[in-house]
Amino acid sequence: MSAVRRNRTIFAAGALLWRVRKNQLQVALVHRPRYEDWSWPKGKTELGETLPAAAVREVTEETGHQIVLGVPLPGLEYRLEEGHLKEVHFWAARLATDDDEPALRARDEIQPAPREEIDDVIWLYAADAHERLTRREDRRPLLTLEAMHAKNRLATRALVVARHGRARRRITWSGTEEKRPLTEAGRAQARALVPIFSAYGVQELVSSPWRRCTETFKPYQDASGATLTTRPAITERYYRESPKGAVTVVRDLLATHVDLAICTHRPVLPAVMTTLARSARRWTLGSLPATDPYLAAGEALVVHVADAGKGPRIAAIERVLPGAAS
Repeated sequence: MSAVRRNRTIFAAGALLWRVRKNQLQVALVHRPRYEDWSWPKGKTELGETLPAAAVREVTEETGHQIVLGVPLPGLEYRLEEGHLKEVHFWAARLATDDDEPALRARDEIQPAPREEIDDVIWLYAADAHERLTRREDRRPLLTLEAMHAKNRLATRALVVARHGRARRRITWSGTEEKRPLTEAGRAQARALVPIFSAYGVQELVSSPWRRCTETFKPYQDASGATLTTRPAITERYYRESPKGAVTVVRDLLATHVDLAICTHRPVLPAVMTTLARSARRWTLGSLPATDPYLAAGEALVVHVADAGKGPRIAAIERVLPGAAS
């Protein structure tokens, strides 16, 4: 969204980069010499950029660290002097590791912020960060971060559920159903998913073998080198014959200790949502889509899965529609 028109909302994104040292939570703060303040790394979205992609780019620019996003955190909203409303969206984020190499390969090169913009980056224990933060309102996402860490819900992995991009209409396609391809708009949606999958550290891809699903994953597979596995159980035809197969696939993926993405079809999504709901709790942040079509073509549902000793539990849920600042 434009950052220059008056009385419009300006979107910005950032993250609370965290790690654990001596069994205590630490976070990274940046110093902005222009304002003489200590705050979280963050910045405005660029044209056509989603909020998660902006958060990854801005944090990497300002801290020099490659990151992977985790659970969403409370954001900030305030009015600027020129009259614009500014919304700042935050995530928890961990430092990328060697296991995240596929996601990192899919990213464009990110240049560091100039020293006149950011001149220092420090790691502080959470209690010390409360004191160092210049703005009182910046403590709000930190309180949530601390609470989730205390409840073993901060260290999560991502299961990204994608509905395939827009496909050729059935009435205009003379080939077999499993070979029906994406339209040009659908291929654009597939390309737009690349920075989303990368932001959440997707390492592996699980897809319906039908063409419109594998084509939805192809741009990310090409950019990242991620392994793609096809599962017939999540095709429309197999689901009509045996719905339990799709349930088994989703249940198995929830228990897999890898950041991954799954691509399937609208008729299969009820089984996906029902299976995910069994691992959600009253404390889960966000909610699952409840009505058909559940996800728009090319939309992603990011499910943050934590292991709290009783099997996989969903700590947070968020929806991301590429091309929309939401």
